[in-house]
Amino acid sequence: MPRENQTSVSHFVLVGLHYPPQLGLPLFLAFLVIYLLTVSGNGLIILTVLVDIRLHRPMYWFLCHLFFLDMTISCAIVPKMLAGFLDSRVISFGGCVIQLFSFHFLGCTECFLYTLMAYDRFLAICKPLHYATIMTRRACNSLALGTWLGGTIPSLFQTSFIFRLPFCGPNQVDYFFCDIPAMLRLACADTTLNELVTFVDIGFLALTCFLLILTSYGYIVAAILRIQSADGRRNAFSTCAAHLTVVIVYYVPCTFIYLRPGSREPLDGVVAVFYTVITPLMNPIIYTLRNKEMKAALRRLGGHKEVQPH
Repeated sequence: MPRENQTSVSHFVLVGLHYPPQLGLPLFLAFLVIYLLTVSGNGLIILTVLVDIRLHRPMYWFLCHLFFLDMTISCAIVPKMLAGFLDSRVISFGGCVIQLFSFHFLGCTECFLYTLMAYDRFLAICKPLHYATIMTRRACNSLALGTWLGGTIPSLFQTSFIFRLPFCGPNQVDYFFCDIPAMLRLACADTTLNELVTFVDIGFLALTCFLLILTSYGYIVAAILRIQSADGRRNAFSTCAAHLTVVIVYYVPCTFIYLRPGSREPLDGVVAVFYTVITPLMNPIIYTLRNKEMKAALRRLGGHKEVQPH
């Protein structure tokens, strides 16, 4: 059945976050600063990795993809959120489709990328003698491309499945962007099947990736504990700690939202702000603070000479 026979809605209104009216401008300025820092911070790290030949290794190549994903997720969500603080909350039907697809495409890709990064650390620590022959440049490019292609399939499926539903009247999206739980509440049809599919699809994807990451780190921890040198163990743990931190920061909020697709709790919006706005800002900070090579590369990019130890 053609969409126009089912759907009379031509646009949606993003209600956004719930806050006192007098906080509109302060919140706009705060989120604008966060957005600018996110884009510039992630962009700076990507530039650093690309121009510093010492960082031309698989780990940093995958980090470039992660920071590009974080920057793009922020660009897909935050500008419309900022417009909402200035009472410009209308988004077209097509714009809503694109925003929902973009967010889930980038989110699924990031999920696969975290798994790939765990596999990379597993090879580097557990199979160091074979690492260079396995993680060739061609292999790295193919694996990175695979994460992007892998993110396309579930997001296309979810988007098409959502917007096959009829939207025949209510157009107030009680959220700050077009996302699955909020859109399901506006559909003029029974959404039980959609909620089940969302739970199974996203839950299965997230759980599978998370179990693979835990498996990789189980082997990694066992290998680190066998290292005789205390400095060697410390360096190995330091290499993995940043990745584990961002994995936890990513998975916990997503699990809270998408394994409860029928939820209407106000806390959902706060959690969503965390993983759409705050996490993309935190990731480059986490990796930079815990990585001596990255800090040294940033100093070199800024024109500061390294002090050689005597």
